Amino acid sequence: MTMENIFLIAEIGINHNGEIKLAKELIKAASEAGFDSVKFQKRDVETVYKKEFLDSPRESPWGDTQRHQKEGIEFGQKEYQVIDDFCKSLKIEWFASAWDLKSQTFFQQFNLNYNKVASAMLGHKELIEMIASKKKKTFISTGMSNVEEIAIAVEIFKNKKCPFELMHCNSSYPMKEIEANLNCIKTLKDKFKCDVGYSGHETSLINISLPAAILGATSIERHITLDRSMYGSDQSASIETHALKKFVMSIRLVNKIMGDGIKKIHDSELASRKKLRVIS
Repeated sequence: MTMENIFLIAEIGINHNGEIKLAKELIKAASEAGFDSVKFQKRDVETVYKKEFLDSPRESPWGDTQRHQKEGIEFGQKEYQVIDDFCKSLKIEWFASAWDLKSQTFFQQFNLNYNKVASAMLGHKELIEMIASKKKKTFISTGMSNVEEIAIAVEIFKNKKCPFELMHCNSSYPMKEIEANLNCIKTLKDKFKCDVGYSGHETSLINISLPAAILGATSIERHITLDRSMYGSDQSASIETHALKKFVMSIRLVNKIMGDGIKKIHDSELASRKKLRVIS
């Protein structure tokens, strides 16, 4: 049986640092490298965070409070329209993970083919119900979650008859490679009888993603950045754009090297067989 192509997602998230020029550079790099989609994140700051937190101090390029920082990295209508038009021009998919109901509603204006449940939102039942009700294929990250919590989300999607794919994930940034626990890909497949991908936050290029693909991950999501030293909490756990083509090439090769599992003699072996085969 031939493996289908792994769906590759370049997670831009908030690595654009609120600059549409940066976002377009990242989209273009992902498209040229051969990713299937780019993904963003959106939060309605006033909904997601309490006023006391937003008013607390934090130094950032946008000011000296948490509010300044959170609002500084968020895109609005104008920016997402640019993103939608730019992705269409490059023929690359895009979608986003919403962290609240208002943000999820915001994305409904765009004709997106996919939804995403971020690991942090796995316990937000109202949001999950809203996403599942749209019946668009949804990638569900499972970081910071146990099997019982995942089962609740899966039940919602099954009840709504919404196609979904779980994504094995460790939500530490960056993730320690020894905590990857990739055998969970099989565990989740066996438990929930569904496709399972991998969402990675490691610093290495392919040390974890490649074996995830070999173990049968049907999608792989990795954060991308122009420069890991840039401002932002996700930058250090991202792949720099100069390495994206190598990453895609390595993952795409998995389907070919795994083959169809049928034992046969390749034409390339015939000369060696004729010369070396001992037949008695």
